[in-house]
Amino acid sequence: MILINLLPHREAARKRRRENFYAALGVSVLVGGLLAGVGFLWLQAQIELQQSRNSLLQSEIKKLDNEIKEIASLQAEIAALRARQQAVEDLQGDRNLPVHLLNELVRQLPDGVYFTEMKQENQVVSLQGMAQSNERVSELLRNLANSSPWLAKPELIEITAANVTLSARDVRRVASFRMRVDVKRPTQIKPEGAAKPAPGAVKG
Repeated sequence: MILINLLPHREAARKRRRENFYAALGVSVLVGGLLAGVGFLWLQAQIELQQSRNSLLQSEIKKLDNEIKEIASLQAEIAALRARQQAVEDLQGDRNLPVHLLNELVRQLPDGVYFTEMKQENQVVSLQGMAQSNERVSELLRNLANSSPWLAKPELIEITAANVTLSARDVRRVASFRMRVDVKRPTQIKPEGAAKPAPGAVKG
């Protein structure tokens, strides 16, 4: 017996393929959505983790900033205390500075030289005087530069010829000079330097 299928089998096959395609498409969309959701949640978790790290870093940075400010204020206080201490030491040392200055000038003064005027401004002493010759002035400069622990950087400002009248018939030719020299504070004197004698200095 021969059976003949009179139903539209091609349409049914097409319908099945279409249904399978839509089902596969739906599954793909579902899987893609799930993957996208999982990826979004993972990224969101990573962002929240990084934000928490950033918050922790910011709080630590603020702590460090506060500590740096405290350290800077402490350093400023220490510097101020050191400056006050140095000022007190300078004041205490400056009480005896005129004695050291006069003593050194006498020790370094060669024969044939004498001072007529002396003026001190801060750590600079201006000297004016008379000498028998220019060589005596040069000797004084050498003594002040090399032989004195208290005096430094002598500088000749001016030297001119002048006359000194000792009596009506005794007029002598001399060298009138002006110079300046730095005087050191006691805190600037090295212990071994202060104890050294002044070689070649002639007592005045």
